[in-house]
Amino acid sequence: MAFTYFFRDYHTLNLTVQNVVKYASGKSNIRIWDAGCAMGPEPYSLAIIFSENMGHFAFRNLRIDATDIDESNLFEKIITDGEYHEEPLQRIPPDIFAKYFDKSSKAEHYKINEKIRKSLFFQKHNLLSLKPVGSDYSLIMCKNVLLHFQQSERIEVIKMFHRALAPGGYFATEQTQKLPDELSGLFTQVVSDAQLFKKV
Repeated sequence: MAFTYFFRDYHTLNLTVQNVVKYASGKSNIRIWDAGCAMGPEPYSLAIIFSENMGHFAFRNLRIDATDIDESNLFEKIITDGEYHEEPLQRIPPDIFAKYFDKSSKAEHYKINEKIRKSLFFQKHNLLSLKPVGSDYSLIMCKNVLLHFQQSERIEVIKMFHRALAPGGYFATEQTQKLPDELSGLFTQVVSDAQLFKKV
């Protein structure tokens, strides 16, 4: 929670989107799962970057399932409203910010435009249930969560992600989180400077 802001780790987000856009080209349904989404900056950042890299009609086929254990019961309203204080928005490039955000009636707040808001669907979910929220995902992103799990739990959660991915789909995680050796046969690393993997 302490590090949740828009466009965090832009390098990994951008590399991920570029690869997934190529992979998903021509698909009528493009499903993304952002696991451990907190209050929404990461999945909304993903949606904005996808929008910038896809045509208007292709973006309409994109659905992002944003999930979190959300013990506060606050995240759904925040994400649905898409309204944020200006502080976590400061790293967004000015031209992107002007394109996707409008001034809110609340002081020092801005609202994400409807096109982006409509691409996100939030639900509460506990990753340790080992039950995916869907299937046939082109991308599963899970950052800032796996480090809180025991190694054995981490392995089982990533196995669940593997099952939920479409053939050849992508998995992205925190730069500091290396893929456990036990899972090396399930994925191939796509780039050397980000924790981005392709399902084998």
